[in-house]
Amino acid sequence: MTAQHAGVDPGDRDVEPGFVVEADLGADPDLDAARAASETRAQMRRRQLLSAAARLMERDGSQAVSMQSVADEAGVSVGLIYRYFGGKDDLLLAVIVDVLETFAHRVHEAISAAGADPVDRLVAAFRAYCEVIDVHRHAAVLTYRESKSLTADGRRVIKRLELETSAPLRELIREGVDAELFRCDNPDLVAYDLLLFAHAWALKHWAFQHSLTLAAYVDHQAALVLNALLEPRKRRSYTRYLTPGR
Repeated sequence: MTAQHAGVDPGDRDVEPGFVVEADLGADPDLDAARAASETRAQMRRRQLLSAAARLMERDGSQAVSMQSVADEAGVSVGLIYRYFGGKDDLLLAVIVDVLETFAHRVHEAISAAGADPVDRLVAAFRAYCEVIDVHRHAAVLTYRESKSLTADGRRVIKRLELETSAPLRELIREGVDAELFRCDNPDLVAYDLLLFAHAWALKHWAFQHSLTLAAYVDHQAALVLNALLEPRKRRSYTRYLTPGR
């Protein structure tokens, strides 16, 4: 079996995106399992590097962070980082993109699991956004503070992904309007309000952490939005969302 190798750390034996296996691995279950394990290790290593970069860049600013400092924070060699990212600009973009792509996966799962009711689906989606933000608080702050440091192409990528990120919320609000559950003339505006509430958990976490758990924060913000959205005649059916803590 031969392989073309585009940047794999021999010590980690991780499969990079550029690793192409020419033989038919499907014929050998053991090789399939080995490749899957190698890809999993590569994903874990990439996550480790992104987390280290996000922590440092939030604390010190992206301009003050070097690839060496990221390597030190992650406990790896600088050479290993360059096998995953072309440079610091690529690393910053990857940190921000990672959060936005995680939204797409987690929010879709939450909506699918919530059933058919548009109100349940909207609350589940908002909760998923907040949970992603909680896990990626450092990176979420970077999205606001460091986007200006990206290249023009990088900023275009971020803008496109942000529009895609808000799409499920817009669609759910329109579902509620069509079902005569919501009163809303501007679903786009409400969708971005919900996104800003989710991001605020990261941006103001230093204050909220002393008085609110994440679950309580989600409940109170969802109640604030639903008290404004719900048709008055429908409110009794959703008191579980409208009066958090009671």
